Order: sequence, then C-alpha cells, then structure tokens
Amino acid sequence: MTENTSPDSASGAAASGKPAEKVPEPSGVDLARVALRAAKEQARARGDAAQQKKQARRGGLRSGARADGRDPMALGSAINRLINERGWETPAAVGGVMGRWPQIVGEDLAKHCEPERYDEDERVLTVRCDSTAWATNLRLLAPQLVARLNEDLGHGTVRLLKVQGPAGPARRFGPLRAPGSTGPGDTYG
Repeated sequence: MTENTSPDSASGAAASGKPAEKVPEPSGVDLARVALRAAKEQARARGDAAQQKKQARRGGLRSGARADGRDPMALGSAINRLINERGWETPAAVGGVMGRWPQIVGEDLAKHCEPERYDEDERVLTVRCDSTAWATNLRLLAPQLVARLNEDLGHGTVRLLKVQGPAGPARRFGPLRAPGSTGPGDTYG
C-alpha cells in the first residue's frame, strides 16, 4: 500500500510557516465514561419520575426512612446551593464585604465613606463619602484598599474603586431664585 501524500498539502504547511497542529481527540475510554455518566443521570431521572407517579397513585407523596430529594434542607445549605446554581458567588461575596465594611477599611474611614454598589461586569466598587476631603483621602488610599479587597474576595474581583463626593441638596426652582444661578450646586458640584 502506498501512502497518499500530496505535495500541495506538505508545501501548504511549510509555506504558512506553521507546523500542522494536531487536536487531541478523546479516547474511547473517555467517551465511554461520558456516555456512562449521561446514561446514569437519565436513568436516575426516569426512576425518580416513576417513583413519584407510583406514590401519587397510592395516595400522595410520603416521606420514608431514607433521605431523598423531598426532605427538608437547612436554610444555610439551601442558600449556598442556590448561590452556586445561579452563579452568584462574586456578588454574594461583595455583599458580605459591604456588611463588613468597617472591619475592612477601619472604623474612622467607615464613618465617612460607605460602599454604594458593585458593578459585576466592570468589577468596579462605588463608594460615596460625606465630604470632599474624605473623598480625596480615599482616592489616595484606593490602590491599597483594592489590594485588601482582592485579598479578601479573590484576585481580580475588584479592579477599580470609584470614589464619589457628597451629593448636593436637590435643586429647587422658584420665584426666589436669581436667574442663571445654579444654587447650592456651585458648592457641591
């Protein structure tokens, strides 16, 4: 038997300057394991459905001596399961940081600055301060604070700390305002 090698395919790989890459294919054993796992899950699901139908015909679902999927679950376990199933690990961890804010940043800083929101897509934590002086102080401490937060939450959870100054009072418009005046917004803007 002769090997079928065309000069075009050999020169094509050499002309591109890249060696032909081999993609590893799953072996027979790996494919068998995957198929067995899928078959077991389907059989378990069919068995559970059949058992529930049989119990419903007998007069309702009853709890037995052995543990099954209908048994009550501890609240903490149920919440952890829900968080893992929905992929809420990072927002839940950041929510915990917002609750422990005074322990993370210190009591003095926590009195004047509080976290407002966390943007999961951008990985930005927004913090509002009660004065511009504390906002400036927090902007100077931001790199150390981001490092401390990432130590607590995991690397890369918080990329940026967005510091906002105090929000000014609502602007009122009325007959006692000077034309062209922005009111107290001049001070807080």
